[in-house]
Amino acid sequence: MLYAFGFERYGVVVSDLYHIDPNPAKGQEGPERGVRLELRVLDRGELRGSIYSAQPIGVGQPVWRADLLESVAGPPGSFDRTHHHPAFRGWEPGKRVFVRELSADPLGWLSSQLSDLEGVLKQAGAQAHEADAADAEALRAHVPEILDAVRRLLGEARAAWPAPAEGEQPAMARVGWL
Repeated sequence: MLYAFGFERYGVVVSDLYHIDPNPAKGQEGPERGVRLELRVLDRGELRGSIYSAQPIGVGQPVWRADLLESVAGPPGSFDRTHHHPAFRGWEPGKRVFVRELSADPLGWLSSQLSDLEGVLKQAGAQAHEADAADAEALRAHVPEILDAVRRLLGEARAAWPAPAEGEQPAMARVGWL
């Protein structure tokens, strides 16, 4: 499932995720499940027909990412793999950053980050844009709606990807839109 919340320049995309890293870091072995949320740059394309034609919309370059993940082998709600990526290098995320507040209260932490677009953009090293203030205000107004989508997807991810039976785990997997 993919949710998209679009503003003037930026959009927030949210998807459920099941992931197995073929070369995991120590302590990150085994499947992860949960929700990935990304701040992305949006592109409003030129109309390709009349004034009534569908508007081309591009969900482009990632700026920032939060992964509300937990080990499939652990208890639901552990958020033991929850982290964020404060910046991207092109399409590649920076290293996982684990923050105690994020694991302790993922939705509260996410709410505070989404309510501070200026801070997130500064942390990501994004260039300032004239639409940033309007996007920040619009995003703050829609944080409760975004968090509702995240809550629903967390429940669906836990139900969709229970712990695999012994010997059923593939070497690598990535299921989800993001």
